[in-house]
Amino acid sequence: MEAVIAVFALLFVLFLGLGVYATVKVVGAAKRGVDRGITQARRTVEDHTLRAKSFAQPGAAGELAQLRLKLRTSLRATQDALHAAAAEDQSMKESVGLFERLSAHGHELDDELKRLESEPNRSALTERLPGLRERTERITQSADALRWAARDRARRFAEDDLDTLSAQIDVEAGALRHWTTEPESRPAPPPWPDAPAADAPTAGQTWPETPQSSPAQEPAQPAIAPARPRPTYPWQKKPRPESTT
Repeated sequence: MEAVIAVFALLFVLFLGLGVYATVKVVGAAKRGVDRGITQARRTVEDHTLRAKSFAQPGAAGELAQLRLKLRTSLRATQDALHAAAAEDQSMKESVGLFERLSAHGHELDDELKRLESEPNRSALTERLPGLRERTERITQSADALRWAARDRARRFAEDDLDTLSAQIDVEAGALRHWTTEPESRPAPPPWPDAPAADAPTAGQTWPETPQSSPAQEPAQPAIAPARPRPTYPWQKKPRPESTT
């Protein structure tokens, strides 16, 4: 009985722990979703504010807003492109690492541009604008190069996969329409040579055959040959003539 109670207690503690873990995960995911939403909303507000300042404020203040807007837009687009490519291509990790180093320079420049927006000395600000413009250009050019390289790589992979898929589909379509393909013509069998005539000599024979006379050409022979005279030998005695009385 005590063992059964211990088992039930252990199961209760286990299910309770799983419930707490699931609750923490759900709350954490919801919190991260809220944080992403707040961050996205803050970025959207800042981008609209910078766009308004770039048109509304003349001089150095308006140019600072333009530089910040250009920098933020380029870095954000490159970050999204690289993260999307790295999720499908493991070889993009090095590119992501390079972008993180570039992003650190971008954050540093964005903070500096933001501080200079409230600079009261406009003449000193005007003197520093060329250097700030050059740094912004260098960072955005590097970010654009990474972004377009990642897009070209993804497009190349997509074209190669499409070519392979098209070739496979063509083969499958031909197999499905097998009745439309003409059967291959079989070669005609070689003609058999005609049998040589009885009187014709065999090909390649260089000597004449022995002529054989037909039965019709042979002379008729008597059934019984006539008796031939017997030969006489010297040791034989001649018959004596009969005496007459």
